[in-house]
Amino acid sequence: MRLLLEHESKALLEKYGIKTAKCIFCETEEQAVKAAKEIGFPVVMKVAGREIIHKSDVGGVILNVKSEDEVREVFQRLMSIPKAEGVNVQPQLEKGIEVIVGVAENEQFGSVAMFGLGGVFVEVLKDVSFRLLPLTRRDAEEMVREV
Repeated sequence: MRLLLEHESKALLEKYGIKTAKCIFCETEEQAVKAAKEIGFPVVMKVAGREIIHKSDVGGVILNVKSEDEVREVFQRLMSIPKAEGVNVQPQLEKGIEVIVGVAENEQFGSVAMFGLGGVFVEVLKDVSFRLLPLTRRDAEEMVREV
C-alpha cells in the first residue's frame, strides 16, 4: 500500500474538479516562508510524512501562524517530528467542513471507499461510511448522508 502525502492527494482531487484548500509542500525553511507569503497570513502548517498518519497525534498541526518568524520556528518544530519529510503550508480557513476520503484494498472484499468527517473528528467520532468500489452516484450521496 502506498500512502499519498496531503499535497499529492489534493493535486489528484483538483485534477478531477474537486476543490481543496491550497497546500504547498515545503522541504526547507525558505520554501515555507515563501509559501506563507504567497498564501498570506495567517497560515496553517502541518507535518508531512508517509508514515505520519495522524498529524494531530504527534503535534503536527499548527494553526494561526501569523509571521515570517513564526513560520521559521514552526517549520523547525515540525521537521523535528520523527519521519517528517516536509511541511505543508495552507491558508487558515474560517468556513467549511473538513472531510476524509480514502480508498483501500481489502483481502476479503476488494477495493473499498471511505468517507467521513475529517480532522480530529474521524478519530473521536469514528463517524465514517464505507462502500465497495466501483461507486455509483447514489452510493456516494448515501455515504455523505450517513455521516
